[in-house]
Amino acid sequence: MPSSSPDTPLIQVRNLHQNFDSHRVLQGVDVDIYPNETVCLLGTSGGGKTILIKHMIGLMQPSRGSIKIGGVDISNMGERELAPIRKKIGMMFQNGALFDSLNVAQNIAFPLREEGIKDVDELNQRVSEVLEIVNLSGQEEKMPSDLSGGMQKRVALARAIVVQPECICYDEPHAGLDPITAEKIDKLIKQLQQERGITNIVITHELRSVFRIADRIIFMKDGKAYWQGSPDEMKASSDPTLSNFIAGSES
Repeated sequence: MPSSSPDTPLIQVRNLHQNFDSHRVLQGVDVDIYPNETVCLLGTSGGGKTILIKHMIGLMQPSRGSIKIGGVDISNMGERELAPIRKKIGMMFQNGALFDSLNVAQNIAFPLREEGIKDVDELNQRVSEVLEIVNLSGQEEKMPSDLSGGMQKRVALARAIVVQPECICYDEPHAGLDPITAEKIDKLIKQLQQERGITNIVITHELRSVFRIADRIIFMKDGKAYWQGSPDEMKASSDPTLSNFIAGSES
């Protein structure tokens, strides 16, 4: 269960810059992510959404600025120092990133084995528990190639939550899904927040999903956190950048 106070940011980003040669990808991002909220990252292509997420989970080091997770600055940590911090944050990649040669149960158990858990009964129990959460009980022996796109996403989500993180980051979880399946993913995301207290950070361009699941929206533009607010505030905003984005998404 999450250990952070609701009033203290779980993730705090301050003055975050990232440069690739002369290209400035992030330009002074300031963002707070609080426990037990669902935050959707929206924005124009190349706005810096995925790069920001990669900094939050310690996959990239900033050119300048800081990232704190649970009050601990991870900005310049090495891999060994980062390992226990990363356990707080799960990641669901855009394509699911399942191992083709491993069955469903083996895919889900992989991060547990990486943590050094070898007891077969414990592994089986934790795999069964998360498969039940994502409504895939009984699918342990299936291979990824036997699964639909939506089922693969749910297996990837099960793998993210099996390590019992405080926060999960999702990179385009609705990509390639039909509207009905996308809605099922949305229900799972909110279920994890409401029943397990998990903080969700969702990169998506699906406004229908954003308005269903978001407590708060962060709109990225030109490498900056251009705007932050609730779904209702976004709908009511007269800001032309937001209005054009909504109109373009709905057209």
